[in-house]
This record gives sequence, structure tokens and C-alpha cells, in this order.
Amino acid sequence: MEDWDKEMEKKWFTISVYSENSVGLLNRISGIFLKRHINIESLNVSKSEIDHVSKFTIVVYTTEDWVRNIVGQVEKQIEVIKAFYHTDEETIYQESALFKVASTLLFDERNIQNIIKDSNSQIVTVSRDFFVLSKTGRRNEIDEMYQQLKPYGIMQFVRSGRIAVSKSEMKISSLLKEFNQ
Repeated sequence: MEDWDKEMEKKWFTISVYSENSVGLLNRISGIFLKRHINIESLNVSKSEIDHVSKFTIVVYTTEDWVRNIVGQVEKQIEVIKAFYHTDEETIYQESALFKVASTLLFDERNIQNIIKDSNSQIVTVSRDFFVLSKTGRRNEIDEMYQQLKPYGIMQFVRSGRIAVSKSEMKISSLLKEFNQ
């Protein structure tokens, strides 16, 4: 009974999908989540450590049973080489965010300078009307900075999808070597 409870517990999972770079694959992958009514909380697609192979990093909040099922369905896509899933404890991850704020606040509000310093964020650019802050960290760190800046007025805000590496080896490189021999 205990194993069943563990598989039915909802938690955060990072799914890593290695694939050929193919038009329409993102649409088909998102369709797999849509059919199961599972929201994609974060999505990032980039080149991977392997030439000509893309890596999708997808974050979902669901049960292990569902994520295992989804990974199985994703791997059925012909362009997908391999898919893995990991819990937050099994990954090292970050997100990035940009905050656009009125320039007058930088000079007139002492607390803004404290927020910048305490959050380990960086000033990317300063103009007459606005300045832009960059913050890299965990989602909760970015959320905290957002809440601190919100009373002063955020002109624009954007957050990236999660980027992540697993703590354990994902044997994708050795799998591709075997495949290419």
C-alpha cells in the first residue's frame, strides 16, 4: 500500500526529452499532456550536449504514475531518441527573469538598491526612463523578488523556462554511440 501511495502523490517532475530537431514535434508532445489534462508549468527547448540533438526540458506537477506514462508516450514519437524524468531532488535547476522598473526608483528609493543587493540580481541596462534587472535562481527566489518589487511598480516582467541537469548520468551519449555503430 505504501508504494501505491507514493506513486499517487503529486510532486514536481522535470522531463528531459532528447530528439532530432523536427517541425511539429513540440505540438505532438504538448498534445500528449493535453490529452491527459496535465499542465506544462515550464518548457525550454535548446541544443543539447550532442551535435544535432535538441533537448526539451518540461516541468509538470503530477504523480509518478502519470509522468511515467507520459514519458512512455513521448518516446513513441519517431523523432524522440530518449526521454527521462526526475524529481526536483534529483536535478540541479535554475530559471532566469528580467524585471523592467522605472529609473527614478533606482535613485529615489533606497529599498530598491537593497532588493537588488539582497537578491543577488544584476542591473542589465539603465536608461532615462527605466532600468532592467536580471535574476537567476530557483522559482521561489524569483517569485520573492517579484513580490518585493511589485509595490514599486514593475513595468514589464518575463521569466524563462526551467533549465536543468540531472545529478545522475543520463546515458543518452552512450545510447547514441551504440545506435550509431
